[in-house]
Amino acid sequence: MIEDFLKHLFPRAVLQRNLTLSYTLCLGGLAFTCLMLLGASGGLLLFYYQPTPAAAYPSILLLESSVWGGRYLRSLHRLASHFFLVLIVLHTLRVILTGAYQKPRQFNWLVGCALFLCAVFEGYTGYLLPMDQLALWATQTGMELLHIMPLGGALRAVLVPDGVGEPASLLRFYVLHILMVPGLLLFLSGLHFYRIRRNKGVLPYL
Repeated sequence: MIEDFLKHLFPRAVLQRNLTLSYTLCLGGLAFTCLMLLGASGGLLLFYYQPTPAAAYPSILLLESSVWGGRYLRSLHRLASHFFLVLIVLHTLRVILTGAYQKPRQFNWLVGCALFLCAVFEGYTGYLLPMDQLALWATQTGMELLHIMPLGGALRAVLVPDGVGEPASLLRFYVLHILMVPGLLLFLSGLHFYRIRRNKGVLPYL
């Protein structure tokens, strides 16, 4: 999978007509670039963030007021997450409009849909971490919407066992945001690129 991923990034030959911007608009590649930027900026934010109800918001204030470049770093992480979701949506629309989800690429379409859902969930888990009023009430609204869905009560109990913003729920959102969901995103991204290589018969430049 890793070898196919590298070959996808650095193909041996590319048709000249496929170098035009309108071919794929490079939306998938731009989305993956945003994912890498999110990983880098998020890793730096970990040096200052404290995942406890009492210290989370003060650690954000400290980052923005006393750390050189801290406000820029947090803004970069937030904007990259917005661009990440927008680019995935645009990439999905491009795939739909060009019929690129059809056979033999239907499995890769499902992988892409899973990537989109994971990206949305990743953004949702990160929304609570600053622990300001907007984060608390937005997360509370999401949990109430989840509660009315089938099996939503069980999922809500797993995500927020002691209530939104309480120690256990904040820790679970933190672990999901920095470890579990990003790991799943990277795995699905690798599988996505691998399947593109496997279906190279329909992509002449591969």
